[in-house]
Amino acid sequence: MTEASTAPTPTESDGQPVLSARNVVKHFPVHGGGILQRKVGDVHAVCDVSFDIHPNETLGLVGESGCGKSTTARVVLNLQPATGGEVLFQGANLNSLSAKEMRSLRRSLQIVFQDPYASLDPRLPVNEIIAEPLRIHGLYGADGPERVRELLDTVGLRPEHGNRFPHEFSGGQRQRIGIARALALEPKVLVLDEPVSALDVSIQAGVLNLLQDLQSRLDLSYLFVSHDLSVVRHIADRIAVMYLGKIVETAPAEELFQRPTHPYTQALISAIPVPDPRKERTRERIVITGDVPSPSDPPSGCRFRTRCPKFANQLTEGQRTLCVEQEPELVDHGHGHPSACHYAEEAHLL
Repeated sequence: MTEASTAPTPTESDGQPVLSARNVVKHFPVHGGGILQRKVGDVHAVCDVSFDIHPNETLGLVGESGCGKSTTARVVLNLQPATGGEVLFQGANLNSLSAKEMRSLRRSLQIVFQDPYASLDPRLPVNEIIAEPLRIHGLYGADGPERVRELLDTVGLRPEHGNRFPHEFSGGQRQRIGIARALALEPKVLVLDEPVSALDVSIQAGVLNLLQDLQSRLDLSYLFVSHDLSVVRHIADRIAVMYLGKIVETAPAEELFQRPTHPYTQALISAIPVPDPRKERTRERIVITGDVPSPSDPPSGCRFRTRCPKFANQLTEGQRTLCVEQEPELVDHGHGHPSACHYAEEAHLL
């Protein structure tokens, strides 16, 4: 029996998500000092996160550094085991698969890493870097060299680039090499973990346009992880905003920018510069104060309340009590998309 035959065979159906996260939880144990290294607590990196990604769709996952979005991406790919919940790829529960079964599905689920300088082996020429996944999965046959040349062309590089080493390329070119490597196995889903954050702004646009073109040509689905809402707006169909391990608002991209309802989303959007100087001088800014709470000891009730401008300046004592005692659910409060805020209301900031 071959490895491929041991894994469940995913099935595709019209209108069904290609990838789903259901109540995903990821905690990391914290150990105390001393010889015994006893467990003294947990870091709550991801807490009850759920979302769907449909065929040929891009879901943007955004939030501040440390909010758990990169951990979510790794759990979704089963690179880190989930503490709870499940991840479904075309109906197959990735959390229940053995390492052998998971390996055959890796062809369909690939990742592009944040740092184009650290994610490529400096000892290998580009041809070998791109060919490596093909060799691992036994797919590098007589047509292997031609497949590598084809992948280089797909990402906008020339065949002669394959003989060079990573240090001979710019950051944008290295990220294109990383994309070519991720495409080698013809995946259905690409997880893009901050793929342009290490690049100059002028180079970012070229990589984003390449990703959009590839999605259209190859029918790819993307989970696009980023802290930059402007970048996500350019590429995402839907956006999920994450704060301290939880999704606090999700909506179609333009709807989220035009009518955000969660105070955290509103603060993030208000911080985006507007190219019109006159409008930029007069527009409302929502300032978040204070430090992000520790994920090992998150606040009770609403996790954002300790930094929420609305909680501090607009709510009555009774309303604040609700925020302190009861965690808000991610539901639609009548605005057309879900938001995890007891007092969600629309704001028009752009």
